[in-house]
Amino acid sequence: MKVLLIGSDTPVGQALCNFFDLRGTDYAALTKSESRWKSERQAKKALRRSEASIALDVRIQAAADGGIRIHDADIERCTWLARASQALRVPLLLLSCAAIFQGNESRAYREDDYPDGMSTLASLLSAAETAVRDHCERHVILRMGPVFSPVGSTSLTWMLNRLHEHGSLSLSRKLRGCPVAVEDAARVVSGMVDQYGCGLEAWGIFHYCSADVTSCYEFAEVLLAAAYQYTAFDEDDPSILTALEQEDGNAGAPDAADWETLEFRLDCSKIRDTFAIKQQPWRASVAGHVKQFYAHYSAKEKTDGESVGHREAGA
Repeated sequence: MKVLLIGSDTPVGQALCNFFDLRGTDYAALTKSESRWKSERQAKKALRRSEASIALDVRIQAAADGGIRIHDADIERCTWLARASQALRVPLLLLSCAAIFQGNESRAYREDDYPDGMSTLASLLSAAETAVRDHCERHVILRMGPVFSPVGSTSLTWMLNRLHEHGSLSLSRKLRGCPVAVEDAARVVSGMVDQYGCGLEAWGIFHYCSADVTSCYEFAEVLLAAAYQYTAFDEDDPSILTALEQEDGNAGAPDAADWETLEFRLDCSKIRDTFAIKQQPWRASVAGHVKQFYAHYSAKEKTDGESVGHREAGA
């Protein structure tokens, strides 16, 4: 079975490439820039050339979790890919995220719950899912909790970079979810692909998130505990991490002034029962991710310093 991975330069895409390499999975990879097709014909050509048995599109999830704006052109490309997949009879798996919901349910969201998010992001996620669902019969939509990674644009890198730039973080205790380590996301997607390759015919929407619910504030606390050994942060300084006293209009909040708890938990019983995929805790991955982040951070600082030295020498 050969896989076409679209968005190979995203955090999940890079983790999947590593996972496929380790497992010996046959795959072709397209970066985000390589998949900015100008027409449906180009999308179909890319899919045909890959000779793939299944296509994985991780671009929308990466943009949503990374805070990168999703444009109408991105939705149109999802439609082109879905149509091409249908024409070539290639199953299509789209990675989506929990931000499609509003977050005001007291229980975990199930696959058959209506995507009730009111934000612009939620509307675009819904449009991408609808494009895949309407135009490709053999489709899979996998919604995940927020994915964090030591590289790329994710919540972990955003928090650590902001600490270095501003020296402090102010985060909400009432915005809650179940974050997913990037290697866990790759494990889940790869496991699903393996079973489709063995002939499983299970199409539709599935949910996956980690086993533990947390808030943005609590996630940052765990992050800081791991980061203290690599930085000069004062562990006893209360100003490093503070809780927001009021919401600033979180995505999907019906009324920011109410400052109600928004909880984006996903019910993962369907993916467990269909694929035997169990949820994993997220906390065990944080220390390793922080170590990798600072390895990249130190390398970048060294490279930037050498570049400045070369420019000064040249002057």
